[in-house]
Amino acid sequence: MTEIDVPRVVAHRGSSAAKAEHTLGAYELALQEGADGLECDIRLTRDGQLVCMHDRTIDRTSTGTGVVSEMTLDELKQFDYGKPGEPAEILTLRELLELAMDWTSVPVKLFIETKHPVRYGGLVEAKLLAELSRFGLATPASASFSRVVVMSFAASAMWRIRRSAPLMPTVLLGETSRYLGGAAAHTVGATAIGPSIMTLREHGDLVDRAAAAGRATYCWTVDEPRDVELCRELGVGWVATNHPGRTKLQLVTAPGV
Repeated sequence: MTEIDVPRVVAHRGSSAAKAEHTLGAYELALQEGADGLECDIRLTRDGQLVCMHDRTIDRTSTGTGVVSEMTLDELKQFDYGKPGEPAEILTLRELLELAMDWTSVPVKLFIETKHPVRYGGLVEAKLLAELSRFGLATPASASFSRVVVMSFAASAMWRIRRSAPLMPTVLLGETSRYLGGAAAHTVGATAIGPSIMTLREHGDLVDRAAAAGRATYCWTVDEPRDVELCRELGVGWVATNHPGRTKLQLVTAPGV
């Protein structure tokens, strides 16, 4: 198996098995562990700031409570988002972009998921592209050379990105991505499909079908070694995992060794 056949490893919310998800420490560790990409979810605060947060509330991941879209960034910063003994502030997308762009050892890709449905609708994608423009990342020369990939379970979000930034690579996540025959991914111009590992176990032909349509495959969340091997065997392009270091080590080792 050549190096190009090995899936690239994306740190799901950072190295989130070891560190609190979506924290600066989780992403710093992922980079140190050799992750090829960093994945994050973004939401808009009440004052229009993009923060890295999966849930619509901060209840599960912080010492506070409340809905992200109903709070300002300053209000969100009042709480701790780290693990016990490892305090951490809420992370903004800008801070994550700065970390990724400053990492000079090996260029890494940022996989940014916009969450829907949300009260701000398409403003999320508009704000995202504006933020990417600040870093010169909104208009890549080609999809292949883009440092950013935008993802969503919402086909409408993918269409908005396609319309405003036609060369930005995109991943249509979830079950919708299965229906290539129904042209969902084609209609919104997605350059990749994003099935879960559970879907991929049952529909391994997805990878070849996507490739035949000119699309890559991004699979989430691949934590079990047997699933990592499955992705390798099927030819998945990118695997998102909470264990980037362990997964990277497994993939650089020949199968069966």
